[in-house]
Order: sequence, then structure tokens, then C-alpha cells
Amino acid sequence: MKKKLNSLIFLLTIIFIVGCTNVEEGSVTDGETDSQEVTTVNTNNEEVTTVVDEPEVEETSTQPSNELFTGYKLIEVDGGDMSGLREPNVVVDIGYGDREYWAFTNEYGQLVRVIADEIILQDDRNEPVSSSGRYYPDEAKVPGVERDDLDEGHIIADSLGGVSNAYNITPQDSTLNRHGDQAYMEDAIRKAGGATNFEAIITYPNTETQIPSSYQYTYTLMGNKIVDTFDNVNPDKVNASLGLTGSEPSDSASSNTKGDISSVDTNGNGQVTIKEAKAAGFSMPITSDHWLYPYMQDNDKDGMVGE
Repeated sequence: MKKKLNSLIFLLTIIFIVGCTNVEEGSVTDGETDSQEVTTVNTNNEEVTTVVDEPEVEETSTQPSNELFTGYKLIEVDGGDMSGLREPNVVVDIGYGDREYWAFTNEYGQLVRVIADEIILQDDRNEPVSSSGRYYPDEAKVPGVERDDLDEGHIIADSLGGVSNAYNITPQDSTLNRHGDQAYMEDAIRKAGGATNFEAIITYPNTETQIPSSYQYTYTLMGNKIVDTFDNVNPDKVNASLGLTGSEPSDSASSNTKGDISSVDTNGNGQVTIKEAKAAGFSMPITSDHWLYPYMQDNDKDGMVGE
């Protein structure tokens, strides 16, 4: 009987030793740990307290790190903010809705760079677009736009998904904005259904003005890299000074001086809509010097319809 009892005690002792070994092995982890007490009972009904370690959970940051914004303060500005003031050394999203178009200012508050991985065209079926094709009724009053020859020019137009605050507006020559390289570039992107790898570099003659001296646009259209560089000047005056101005064009836009809209006004109500003008083969925008303009509705009174 005594022999059986000794064997039982020996067996229980082995089980207890193995159990303690498993607890100790399970407590070994990488990194810092927290201690926790575990109470067990031995063969003599005595309580034994064993200290084991639990791994400490390391907290990780959920904030994304973007090296692109290094040196700039990320701020939010309402897309329809009409204030013409900009903060220095900031980056602002100027894309309407969920678009991500990033605008950067320098230490003087000048808008110097705009980038976008993808230009997504305006969706007038699902976005609140006015009859004039704009998201907002007006544009930011950046210093310089009060000049008669300068427009409140978008770096990324409404039609390309850009907002109208000061981080997307520069004082731009009116002819350049409406008929020149700026207008041609925007039209090319619209016709291509958008663009990728977009970057605008804006240059100024000095650090005290908000009126740019030149623009450089780089973007990809249907796999082709495009670089457009032009000065912030009236292209018609430049062409005239270079002797490149020829005779007046003889297309339908200039030759129809009598204002016969019967071939354009399909419903015969005396007014021409953007849809009717496009169907008749006219390119947008229709400006105030166009013979169709008096028959169209310019809601924001900026001298352009369908921009």
C-alpha cells in the first residue's frame, strides 16, 4: 500500500513539474512584457504563486505619412470660399467632392504648384452643376483679378473637377483664359475624358504679386505625355507683334453677322442652349464676342457660356 502511495505522489509531482515548465515557456515572448500572478495547488494542498509574463501590445499610429507634404501644413478650405487670401507654406485639396487635387503655396502665399494623380471630369448628372457649368456662382477674389484684362482663372477648371477658392485661382489674362493655351489645354483634357499625372507649375515675376508671369502644365493624355508652357499674356497681342495675325477667319462663327439662328435654334423659341450649340458644331465656350452669345443665357455674367 505504501509503495502504491509513493508511486502516486511521484506521478503527481511529475505532472506538477511539467505544468510549471509549460507556464514558464509560454511566458517567454519578444519585446516588453507585463507580469501576472498565477496561483496553483501542490500535492500537499499548499497554494503556490507563480509569476508569469504577458506580452505588451504595442500601439501603432493610424495617421498616414506622406513625404509629399513634408514642409507644408495641410489645411482645409471650403471650395466656394471667395476670400482671395492664401496662407504660406500650406497644401490644400482643391478637388471637388472626393477628388484629390493638391495645391501648394510658397512662403509668400503664392500658389506655385498643383498636382493630381488623375483628373476626373465634372459629372453634371450627379453633381450640383449650374446651368453655366459651374459648381459655385463666383470665384475667389485673388489680388489682381480686379484688373479689366485679367480673369479669375482656374488652374483646374470646373469642367475638370476643380473648386473656386484662392488655392485654385490666379489672375490670368482674359484672352489666354478664354481662347488661348489655357482654354485649349482644358478642352483637350475634356475631349480625352480626363488626364493622369497632372502637374501645374506657376511662376511669378517677384515675391510681392499674386499675378503669375507664366504657367507650365505637364499631364498624360491616352498614354502620351504633354508639356504646355505659356506666358500670362494676351496671345493675340503677341501674335500681332510677331506679324502672325492674318485675315479674319471665315468660319460660321464670324460670317453669320445677321444673327440667323434658325439652323441652331431647333425648337424655334428664339434662344440657343448649350446643347443646341454643340449639336450645330460650335465649340464651347461661347464668348461675348461670338454672334451666338446674345441668344444664349450667361447666368454668371462673365462673358462666357458653356465654359
